Amino acid sequence: MDLRLSTCKIQMTTSRLIIITMTMLMMRTGDSMRLDLESGMTKCISDDIKMNYLTVGTYSVVNPNEAIHLPASHKIFVTVASPKGHTQHQAENVESGKFVFTAVEDGDYTTCFIAPVFKPPAKFAVDFEWKSGVEAKDWATIAKRGQINMLEVEVRKLLDVTESIHDEMFLLREREREMQELNRSTNSRMAGLSLFSLVVTLFVAGLQLWHLKSFLERKKLL
Repeated sequence: MDLRLSTCKIQMTTSRLIIITMTMLMMRTGDSMRLDLESGMTKCISDDIKMNYLTVGTYSVVNPNEAIHLPASHKIFVTVASPKGHTQHQAENVESGKFVFTAVEDGDYTTCFIAPVFKPPAKFAVDFEWKSGVEAKDWATIAKRGQINMLEVEVRKLLDVTESIHDEMFLLREREREMQELNRSTNSRMAGLSLFSLVVTLFVAGLQLWHLKSFLERKKLL
């Protein structure tokens, strides 16, 4: 009886862990959006990506009428830059495209969509999907190459998500430590500045008293 209860508890705990992890996985799905552009307009989107994370982005100008090719006014320029300004992707005069790269540094990577000036101005939309980390992996291809079933794929997803969450928690702790160090440094500087201000104030007050005393002595009032 005890063995059955223990087994049941283990199964419930495992199921609960899987549900929680799957919920986190669902919450961490890639960003898919539609951007409205107009000739001469630029729109940029940033995403915080950690170093060594794979990132994949796909974009395409929305064609309201598939039977007709998009006019020249619907071509766009696309750039992706790292936090330090290094170009990771660049495309000119395109209707659609894709970028894939591994982040070389931590921070905000910025994707900009530029609609060149056109007369008369045109309005159109761009579909954009941006994934990084676990979401960026092509799990279907991994399953085919490794000849594994979908259950194993889901388990690998869960393991990757768990590892990703662990890395993010570690990163948050590091950032918290850096903020604490910054606060301590700021407090020390403020204390030093306050002390310096007090010394300057006392010095100026003493100088004014000396000047007043000298003035009164010259006027023979003291």
